[in-house]
Amino acid sequence: MTPVDDLHALLVCPACRGALAWSQAEGRCASCGRAYPVLDGIPVMLVERSAAEHDEIEHLHGHQHKHQQAAFFDRELAEEFEITRPHGTPALYRWLLVEKFRRSMTGLEAAVPGATALAVCAGSGMDAELLARAGARVIAADISLGAARRARERARRHGLAIVPLVADVEGLPFADGSLDLVYVHDGLHHLEEPTRGLQEMARVAGRAVSVTEPARAAATALAVRLGLALEQEDAGNRVARLTPAEVADALRARGFEIVHAERYAMYYRHEPGRAFRLLSRPWLLPAVTAAWRAANAAIGRAGNKLTVSAVRAAAPRAASACVPARPTAAGKEPTAARER
Repeated sequence: MTPVDDLHALLVCPACRGALAWSQAEGRCASCGRAYPVLDGIPVMLVERSAAEHDEIEHLHGHQHKHQQAAFFDRELAEEFEITRPHGTPALYRWLLVEKFRRSMTGLEAAVPGATALAVCAGSGMDAELLARAGARVIAADISLGAARRARERARRHGLAIVPLVADVEGLPFADGSLDLVYVHDGLHHLEEPTRGLQEMARVAGRAVSVTEPARAAATALAVRLGLALEQEDAGNRVARLTPAEVADALRARGFEIVHAERYAMYYRHEPGRAFRLLSRPWLLPAVTAAWRAANAAIGRAGNKLTVSAVRAAAPRAASACVPARPTAAGKEPTAARER
């Protein structure tokens, strides 16, 4: 079976969860009759199809686009950055992102190898790549078709077990408990009601859920006042921040047990600047990371980030054989010490 055929076997209608009959051009629901197109080889599983036209590039880099000619080149550069991030960035920036991922996997390390994982709000696939390098077979789902295309290009360049999908986290096209692990990194805070996305994640997760989001904290409120954090994104939507207790309570209500929950402090801009290049110098980086760890040990519980890991209380099911097998030649997880 091809990777797309394997993904088709997992998908259901996001409107009624009916079975889908697939042709080369679309999947059609046998129950409600809705059709879901396959665009550029990527299934677009949205009830409201126009939502796929949104692209993260617009709000991540929109402030740069002052003139039409500049916008064309800025977009090309922005797309390349999203496809490759964190490869090629300063060592401290890479270290922070890998550390963030490591914390999000606390208590779930044994569940990742061989798992079928769904990364929601996946953007251009950075977190999907980290999951794939940890041994999972990954579906990278985002509401943006542009992001799905970039995630596919990331997977192609690095030989990663990642399949792209256009889907809305508030209406996931999967049956209950059909995936081993469902993962989100800084995606729910884009939603008007983050708990709706969290409930959908829990619904389709058969084994585990991992959530990493901005935390509602005094430090964050101060950062907003100082202009270091956003209260409202460039796209106009409010940045909805959560607490570990809110995430944990929502997951418990869906039959999960919490294996790890914490707040910690971390700050980086989406695109690293001159300060990150300076702090990434080999003679300085060990001291910077050691100071960061010491600071988090002292005051991390009041930090601006949260992570919650949970496992389903019922006995785990066998991992799905769908989506592509992990390539034998896949590289190791990127680290701050390795420049790519």
